[in-house]
Amino acid sequence: MTVVTPIKTEYEAVIGLETHIQLQTNSKMFCGCRADIANSAPNTQVCPVCLGMPGVLPVINRKAIEYIVKLGLALHCEIPEFSKFDRKNYFYPDLVKGYQVSQFDLPICVNGWLEIEVEGKTKRIGITRIHQEEDTGKLTHVTGPDGQEYTLVDYNRSGVPLVECVSEPDISTPAEAAAYLTKIRQIVRWLGIGTGNMNEGAMRCDANVSVMPRGSKEFGTKIEVKNMNSIQSVHDAVAYEIIRQPQEIAAGHVLKQQTRGWDEAKQITVFQRLKEGSSDYRYFPEPDLPPLQLTAEFRESIKASLPELPDERRARFINTFGLSSYDAEVLTSSRTTAEWFEAALGTNPTPTRAKSVTNWILNELFARLKESGGELSEVKIQPGQLNGLIELVEKGTITPKTAKEVFEEMFNSGQDAASIVKEKGLGAISDESAISAIVEKVISENPKAVTDFKAGKEASLNFLIGGVMKQTQGKASKDVVTRLLRQRL
Repeated sequence: MTVVTPIKTEYEAVIGLETHIQLQTNSKMFCGCRADIANSAPNTQVCPVCLGMPGVLPVINRKAIEYIVKLGLALHCEIPEFSKFDRKNYFYPDLVKGYQVSQFDLPICVNGWLEIEVEGKTKRIGITRIHQEEDTGKLTHVTGPDGQEYTLVDYNRSGVPLVECVSEPDISTPAEAAAYLTKIRQIVRWLGIGTGNMNEGAMRCDANVSVMPRGSKEFGTKIEVKNMNSIQSVHDAVAYEIIRQPQEIAAGHVLKQQTRGWDEAKQITVFQRLKEGSSDYRYFPEPDLPPLQLTAEFRESIKASLPELPDERRARFINTFGLSSYDAEVLTSSRTTAEWFEAALGTNPTPTRAKSVTNWILNELFARLKESGGELSEVKIQPGQLNGLIELVEKGTITPKTAKEVFEEMFNSGQDAASIVKEKGLGAISDESAISAIVEKVISENPKAVTDFKAGKEASLNFLIGGVMKQTQGKASKDVVTRLLRQRL
């Protein structure tokens, strides 16, 4: 691994991110081909439209427009009434038509913002624009049996709905870049408009990084790091550029606007080409598509369909249920988790019950999901069943220790807690006369602990309690055991 040694510098970083997000629609952006191409054989989900055959005409996917407006509203964007598509002309093997249908001067979403939190501090990152476009094909570079390197082209991805979210250059550190991308992905998944799975290419990021003298108002030369497919890669590439660029300047080199790639193995950025300007793409209005008019009624209908967003729900969990900021953050990390939590509260959403449900989800449920590699949406245990388990503990029907045993069975079988307790005879021992007999036995077998307790060593009581609980296999009520022991001693 190449290690870049940091140098003392009076420079500060200016970072803007361009995030490309595939939309999870049934069909592609301008044709009827399936957009879900993940498990398809190469070049099987294509048609004359997405292959750019002569004489074909594209048709706008309404669902994709609904999705981008949803994302724009979630990111506090303005949604202009009029928008249009443009042709972005460039030549590359994965761009079968020789141009990409995108948007230039009249995007669908403008002037938004997103708040991130890094090291306990909240920062607002501006969103310049979110525009709609179509995805390109995919290149795979391989080495043949003869040792020759060559490239395969799969056009299945060509034409899949893609949005590009362009931030303002308000990001200053690698940690802020990672927090911004994490928040974007969370919202995309929360809205149900895309998977956000960067390892599958469903979300990719280009980072624009420059450095300027600290306190300066003039930005430095922008360097673009292209097509990164993990949040960690973006963090590391940005960190590398923040070190590399001042070193180049200190060595007397003139930085040129360029596109670089991130070499994951070597942990460095590598030069790819000089960066094009917008004029190099020769944008002009797409002649085969009409301008878009998003009426007030359409925009309002999309706004009305928005769910409670992560930040709003997180604040409600804190203010209504008294949860800690950390617990609320974890519970709202996905919409599925947040809704599972609220369903498990049942008809008794008190702060005490909320804390109990939170503990079961974070400590028990998540631990088993991690062990099994499963997803919350796939678990056999249902939210209402967890609520039932908690009620059994609160009523004293089972002990907390037994509850964990019951939960294990619930997780594996999906059976109700009450049924498991009945079938396996796991109910708590509530007969005080039975518990008293065991208390007497434990006291007689542990005279030293009794003597120590009477001498003021309170910890000895815990030893005796443990002895009773062991004798009852954890089924006795700890409160009853403690009370009887204190009375006897």
